[in-house]
Amino acid sequence: MEQKFIVTDTHTAIHLGSGELPVLGTPALVAMLENVAMNAAKPLLEAEYTTVGAHIAIDHLRPTPVGDTIVATATLTAQENRKLTFSLTASDSRGEVAKGTHVRFIVSQQKFMSKL
Repeated sequence: MEQKFIVTDTHTAIHLGSGELPVLGTPALVAMLENVAMNAAKPLLEAEYTTVGAHIAIDHLRPTPVGDTIVATATLTAQENRKLTFSLTASDSRGEVAKGTHVRFIVSQQKFMSKL
């Protein structure tokens, strides 16, 4: 699955407190990649089920300026019962900016929330 995100001031490291520069912050990049994986998992789910993130490993390779577009991709590489493993990439107008892996688990929304 692929999704596009336009980098805004709210996505910057300085805005998020993860750095001091007005470039795409790693926390925003991770959220973009988690979002595309979450959406990639939706066709696998029955009603009243969702997925939750359990592990993410990302290499943030280079900066992206405000105004550029991030193309985030998530490819399902393995499914073991409720465990879904994704390969992730992100690119901007100049090429690849991130790559990594992400694990999500399929859960019952009601059962998950009842444990809180």
